[in-house]
Amino acid sequence: MGNRLSKIYTRTGDDGSTGMADGSRLSKADDLFSVMGDIDELNSHIGLVRVQLKHNKGQSIEKEFSEALVIIQHLLFNIGGELAMPEYEGVNATHIEWLEQQIDMMNATLPPLKDFILPTGSILVSQLHVARSVCRRAERQAVILQQRPQAIRSTAVSFINRLSDWLFVAARFCTDPEKVSEVLWDSQALKTFTDNQ
Repeated sequence: MGNRLSKIYTRTGDDGSTGMADGSRLSKADDLFSVMGDIDELNSHIGLVRVQLKHNKGQSIEKEFSEALVIIQHLLFNIGGELAMPEYEGVNATHIEWLEQQIDMMNATLPPLKDFILPTGSILVSQLHVARSVCRRAERQAVILQQRPQAIRSTAVSFINRLSDWLFVAARFCTDPEKVSEVLWDSQALKTFTDNQ
């Protein structure tokens, strides 16, 4: 692996294919790489959330939340490993249960959700919503890939699904330390806009 990482370009992908862990090559347009790309993009967005937390040092976001983001980034990297090496198990049922426990803990501190919310509020909250929407896309692509035998494990798909729920609740959870209110969808907003035109 060390030799592979030190050589950044190989020119072998110039024909539109890329190498797999077992030495085989696949087209870069393969559904497998759509999922890999979405997972990579999602991981990058979560990295931005972590940076945003560091910039908000004055806010009292629990240390456990910050640590959870680190764990999630590593688990997403593991899913990438699963996709490259089908025999590798990067996430399992324990990881899904952990996400569910995290969701329940955050949700216990929040008021009941009585309406749809808009993905806004602060940079941090909005960034969590961006990550959530990318996570949903990754899930859709993973479901497509799941139609191919042994291309992706069902546990990985379940983890991605639960992670999108985690990100939604996390966005709500962060409104309080960010000192912002949730912005609710208003069924009358467009009517007011239309009437004023």
